[in-house]
Amino acid sequence: MRIAGLALIVSLAFVAALVVGDHPVPPQEVLSALFGADGVPTPSRVIVNELRLPRAVMALLVGAALAVAGAIAQAVMRNPLADPGIVGINAGAALAAMVVVVQVGSLPETALPWLTFGGALSMAALIHALAWRQGTTGTRIILVGIGLSALAGAGASAISVFGEPAAVQRAMVWLAGSLQGSRWERVPHLLLWAVPPALLVWAAAREFDLIALGDEVALARGQSVNLARATAILACALLSGAAVAAAGLVAFVGLAAPHIARALVGPRHARLIPTSALVGAGLLLCADITARAAAPPLQLPVGLVTALLGAPFFAYLLWKRRND
Repeated sequence: MRIAGLALIVSLAFVAALVVGDHPVPPQEVLSALFGADGVPTPSRVIVNELRLPRAVMALLVGAALAVAGAIAQAVMRNPLADPGIVGINAGAALAAMVVVVQVGSLPETALPWLTFGGALSMAALIHALAWRQGTTGTRIILVGIGLSALAGAGASAISVFGEPAAVQRAMVWLAGSLQGSRWERVPHLLLWAVPPALLVWAAAREFDLIALGDEVALARGQSVNLARATAILACALLSGAAVAAAGLVAFVGLAAPHIARALVGPRHARLIPTSALVGAGLLLCADITARAAAPPLQLPVGLVTALLGAPFFAYLLWKRRND
């Protein structure tokens, strides 16, 4: 019942994303345009089908990818404050993208996901290697990740200082987290990079249930903990790299969505992972609507909105766990 209610909320947010904007389109025109009905004004048809629909689809996919990556990170690190942004995986993807945008210039559309995934994977591998002491622990991974995230941020700042101003400005807008460049051509790339690892993670939900119980229990049940953790971090890097390539840095969705999903369906990952994806999709859709409606005709970066909404949520989590 809760899942059905959540799906209904996300569906309503999806329709609202097609209605709201500089040029509001009535809901009946939106539905007519979606189903190809006759009599829809050409401007409304173009706005709905060519501008807002691919943007809404990208918001759904990016939000879902970030949420699943966050659920993975919180499971394998057994820390409710973990997400790919906090442990530095997103920072690795962003640094790679910054190098490409500022130093290399124009590249084929298909190259950016490969490069951001390379940055995310390199950062994940470095975190895992530096945290390794005859095995890894969630705490060591988080501490090493925070340090490397700061280092990657410093690298991106240095590149921006010495880069060509127009390229730096373009990169900074992108890094702020934006869905303004959403086009239908990007959707297949995002699907290709994000859906397979998300499905594999869902299929391995039992392994996440085991590792969440602790290394000793997982080992006693026959799980290869270090292999499971390394594989999970690889999946996390794939999902994060795909999301960063599509929309830049979007904070806190990966942190908040698993917590909301856990409150709805409990901690078992067979239900938690798809519910997190649905919550993340809804969160980013609502954030994008807010970004477009807050200060028209300007469109705020969606990453700015998620940061403003996510910071109080992060403070709430810290307050809730103040006695742990």
